Amino acid sequence: MLVVQKFGGTSMGGCARIEAVARRVIESKKLYEDLVVVVSAMGDTTDDFLNLAHYFGARSNQRELDRLLSSGEQISSALLAIALESMGQKACSLSGSEAGILTDARYTKAQILDIDTAKIKELLAQNFVVVVAGFQGISPSGEITTLGRGGSDLSAVALAGALHAGLCEIYTDVDGIYTTDPRIVPRARKIDEISYEEMLELASMGAKVLFNRSVELAKKYNIPLVTRNSFNSTEGTRITSEEKILEKPIVSGIALDTDQARVNIVDALDYPGIAGEVFGLLAGAGINIDLIVQTVARNGKTDINFTVPKGDLEACLHVLKNLQNIGSIEHDDKIAKVSVVGVGMRSHSGIASAVFNALAKENINILMIGTSEIKISVVVEVGVAELALKTLHTAFKLDL
Repeated sequence: MLVVQKFGGTSMGGCARIEAVARRVIESKKLYEDLVVVVSAMGDTTDDFLNLAHYFGARSNQRELDRLLSSGEQISSALLAIALESMGQKACSLSGSEAGILTDARYTKAQILDIDTAKIKELLAQNFVVVVAGFQGISPSGEITTLGRGGSDLSAVALAGALHAGLCEIYTDVDGIYTTDPRIVPRARKIDEISYEEMLELASMGAKVLFNRSVELAKKYNIPLVTRNSFNSTEGTRITSEEKILEKPIVSGIALDTDQARVNIVDALDYPGIAGEVFGLLAGAGINIDLIVQTVARNGKTDINFTVPKGDLEACLHVLKNLQNIGSIEHDDKIAKVSVVGVGMRSHSGIASAVFNALAKENINILMIGTSEIKISVVVEVGVAELALKTLHTAFKLDL
């Protein structure tokens, strides 16, 4: 079986840890016929590089920034290959471009277009462990690009799909996926198995173990994912299709996202197409919108509330400042989003009322509400966000 493994920055945080990863890879090679290993930059290297670039100004040249950032993964991939070779295991490191990862030309947040696996397959056929620098690829014009947040995970899942791998293992510094962040709720439980749909919702709602782009790709190619701890032998969490999960809990987990801001367009003229104009402008600027609430029109005017990532708030306000036919624009970055997720919601009623009643008992005011088939999200003031998380975690009996 061909397996793709990915090791994150914490796992690669220094020579001793790289040596430990090498030993783990060698043990895996005894179990699996073919092994491709994707690595992140060592420790905080990416942040250090960003700080170096920002020394010369906050708006760095995006092309040069990608060339700088991509070097971190190339260093760690070469070091892991050297470590493996020192232990007697044939290994070869490849940059993203050498691994055949073709992307579009958007610097710092490129999308993968295709993967030419010929080089990797050639090395596997010679019994090499192939170590690929994650987080990067090459554009059609030959420029180095990076994939944005969670880019190394995305590299690993994309390679697993292209190589028709039987398994993709994501190694981090935690034991797996938990019912919520155990740093906030110590009684959170590790989840043994979760569906792609649930993991996608948790990832997009703030859970940081996996990023939603990686989960989307795994679901598309139906690749079993396992998240495991690099530093112990815990079984971890398996992410797979819903049909393969026997027991489907009503609520699997609760996510907290404090990286949110709320924007309110006040007294917009209410006419067909006003929402299309607003969100068309934002889409054109590459700004992601999450929850949207539009009030019932009064006297020919309406309010449009929505949330955006905090990092996009400034750009969002800049885009909207020239918007016609509105009264004013308000914003608030002291909010958080708490989301209750579970495939069992499809077949159970009363989940929404349980959420609202639990929060009401703690006098937590709800600012916005959003729902999907397997998710209920509420926006609250950031000062009560952790209380809301703990309250809902207990209310749905997710505590140990």
